[in-house]
Amino acid sequence: MQYNSFEELNVYKNAILLRQEMRKLALTFPPEEKYQLTDQLIRSTRKCPAQIAEGHGRYHHQENIQYCRIARGSLYETIDHLICAKECVYITNEYLEIKKGQITTLIKMINGYIRFLNNEKKK
Repeated sequence: MQYNSFEELNVYKNAILLRQEMRKLALTFPPEEKYQLTDQLIRSTRKCPAQIAEGHGRYHHQENIQYCRIARGSLYETIDHLICAKECVYITNEYLEIKKGQITTLIKMINGYIRFLNNEKKK
């Protein structure tokens, strides 16, 4: 796998799509959630692509891997925020399951990117 920029990575592109979708969703929440769940959901989904980008800029595989781990953690945080949104009846269980599936796929992509970086580190 050869790439010149983090922007070419499928994992980054998918993280951007998730960020856009979650922002649209969060803006449908009631006004009283503006500085609570809305803010938390937007922040957690912004962190994922930002961490992938920052890790890429570190130029050392081990540092890049660490930033990918942080990105992965942000995705798990996003799942928790979606569970909270379901508990508050802002989203349906069906929507939650669809988004959990999408996020799980993204987590698997991050894990694959980490494996790639580990292999590159060994070369």
